[in-house]
Amino acid sequence: MGRLCLKFVFFALAGVMLGGCATITEIFSDIVNGKPEPIAPDFAATYFDGKPRVRVGVSLVVQVGISSQTPTTMNVQVDQTGDIVLPLLLQEPVHCDGLTLEELKDKLVQVYSVYYKQPQIMVTFAPFDARSASVSPWGTVMILGEVSSPGPVNMPSTKDLTLMKVIQIAGGLKPFADHRNVQITRCDKEGKQTKFIVNIDEIGKDGRIDKDLVLTSGDVIWVPETWY
Repeated sequence: MGRLCLKFVFFALAGVMLGGCATITEIFSDIVNGKPEPIAPDFAATYFDGKPRVRVGVSLVVQVGISSQTPTTMNVQVDQTGDIVLPLLLQEPVHCDGLTLEELKDKLVQVYSVYYKQPQIMVTFAPFDARSASVSPWGTVMILGEVSSPGPVNMPSTKDLTLMKVIQIAGGLKPFADHRNVQITRCDKEGKQTKFIVNIDEIGKDGRIDKDLVLTSGDVIWVPETWY
């Protein structure tokens, strides 16, 4: 696949993964093109710390009730602006991107207190799988390049997602993938980026399971094309 095509695929997938968030898309663009720029620590601490948070694309189950009534259960998804709209009960969207469940619950209690006396609120994450439309509250990793199905992969709650698992979820490597130079770019919660080069032949052919890197939220995996 040529460089122009790879760039096109990257931008399209990053836009889907991050719901149109230009800031993170630009970060991933710099990573893939080998020009990482510093990331603001407060931004990185929210999106790359591996903690379960409400994020763009996450699905939620919200229960709202008062003591004299059966709670109303609503299934909602965080939209591209980081908001949720709770039908029939609230007139304005609630911004929740980056919040924990407890923080969102407290915010909803305040909002619903305008309508109800002592509202009872419960918020949980809806179920998801590795490639569901609903984003994992533990974040995602992005795999690009010479794999059959590039794109975002959801981080499980166990946070035991490894490089080889992601490659398998992405449908495996293409025939001309460079097995010896798979690149992983990681951003920590201080905003510092680190690159790892993994030879996956060592994992499979040599049985070096210790080389199968455990991934963290926000990791970008780049599988290059071999030139020989």
